Amino acid sequence: MTDLMQAIKERRSIRKFEQKMVKEEDLNQILEAVRWAPSWTNCQPWELIVVKDQAVKEKLQASLPPKGNPAIKAIVQAPVLLVLCGKTKISGYYKGEPSTKLGDWFMFDLGIAAQNICLSAHALGLGTVIVGLFDHNKANEAVNVPEGFELVAMIPLGYPATTGSAPPRKDVGEFTHHETY
Repeated sequence: MTDLMQAIKERRSIRKFEQKMVKEEDLNQILEAVRWAPSWTNCQPWELIVVKDQAVKEKLQASLPPKGNPAIKAIVQAPVLLVLCGKTKISGYYKGEPSTKLGDWFMFDLGIAAQNICLSAHALGLGTVIVGLFDHNKANEAVNVPEGFELVAMIPLGYPATTGSAPPRKDVGEFTHHETY
């Protein structure tokens, strides 16, 4: 348990990468971590596009706003860009209808898969940053995401060129409630 807590506490969002290719066996281990992520009724709504081609990365980079996203350079600088997509209307659904007030649950499931990517990458000495601020329609077109799926996040992956310190965190007592809110 200590190793897991250490990984959770030490993992950082990395936006600058060394120009060193990610080993295929490390990439496969990260993909295996996604495979084992939990999901609603084990529906596994994720689809992952592994992008190494610079031209495709540039098309995806063009979907980010020119200002305001600190990961804009990371999209093309990282040797690998993982594009996380989700199948809609399966997670959180029963017989084609939403099962909860919150409707489609795929964002929750993809969040867990993204966390598995980030933690497994960190354990392998790799860095990641989850990028969610972009024009989703433009990004969908860049990698041909089919109908019924949504491109949710892009995760640059590579060896960190720099690592920052931990940002401040709330104390547990600031967000924990007992019995009622």
